[in-house]
Amino acid sequence: MGQPTMDDVAALAGVARATVSRVLSNHANVRAVVRERVMQAVSALDYRVNPQARGLASKVGKTLILVHCTNPDAEPNSYYDSALELGALRAAATAGFELSTLSLFTDDPRRSDRLIELLASGRCAGAILTPPMSDDVALAKRLVELGYPAICVAPGDEVRGLLAGVGLDEEAAGHEMGTYVVALGHRRFGYVLGIEGHRSAELRYAGFARALGEAGISENAVVTARGDFTFRAGVICTQQLLDSGREVSAVICANDDMAVGALFAAHRMRLAVPAELSIVGFDDAPISAHTWPPLTTIHQPVRTIAARAVELLVEAIGRGSPLLPAFEAVEHRLVLRESATAPRG
Repeated sequence: MGQPTMDDVAALAGVARATVSRVLSNHANVRAVVRERVMQAVSALDYRVNPQARGLASKVGKTLILVHCTNPDAEPNSYYDSALELGALRAAATAGFELSTLSLFTDDPRRSDRLIELLASGRCAGAILTPPMSDDVALAKRLVELGYPAICVAPGDEVRGLLAGVGLDEEAAGHEMGTYVVALGHRRFGYVLGIEGHRSAELRYAGFARALGEAGISENAVVTARGDFTFRAGVICTQQLLDSGREVSAVICANDDMAVGALFAAHRMRLAVPAELSIVGFDDAPISAHTWPPLTTIHQPVRTIAARAVELLVEAIGRGSPLLPAFEAVEHRLVLRESATAPRG
């Protein structure tokens, strides 16, 4: 019979191979009863760590995974995803880690299982979850229970009680934009919402609605259409809003990709922006400064958010202790350009 392997230890202890690896690496985030069971199996099998395998494992332990989850039939949100990757990549490289990405689909019922399987394989040291995975309470509970290092970008309220996170105060940002367009004198609004259930986008709208309420304006003054954060959705939804039969003097979009689509729709309808229709966005994507007219928007420092998430995750991995469920807010700012002005009359 050959030398026992880590898989043999895992089978005898009744745990995953990654759990054996964490015990042998003296990882702090392993329950005492599990640690004892693994060490009993190590002793029973007279298992010895292979130095070459340990060297390979240490390299694998320097890999972080950035998790995206998208609709396979929709266009990608090119700016947001690429900015997250660039911010995370730079921070990972600075810390001596490699970064890989995992693309999951919203219509895949096993999307959470696929992430868990990857973490259980021991091929990465920790995960950065982006929306909508960062809103998944069931997944967060599984990660905590299994002891896998993870941090969230823009997590939902329930997930914030389970995992650490980094992001904006989305409601405050939406409120600032709402306050601004109301101060311009607008009283009839079109709003292009994000994907249903997308927490960040819903909070932006909630903040906008709060600003209207504070100004004594009913939500009945708002006609909405739901998009998926893409340019195409911005075109289609804006057309719907302007064809709704409701008076609209300002269109507010849940992100800049849709706001650029709104500009296209307005130009195609021969509407002068902002003289006849004001349009504003959210994110401050690079394209927003180069449209005509340039877009008024909310600056979201996406790269900074991703980089900070990596820094916190790497610190926790280095300590060998789990991240506490705390949320770190990154500042936003209103960027005033030329796409919004006071309504006619």
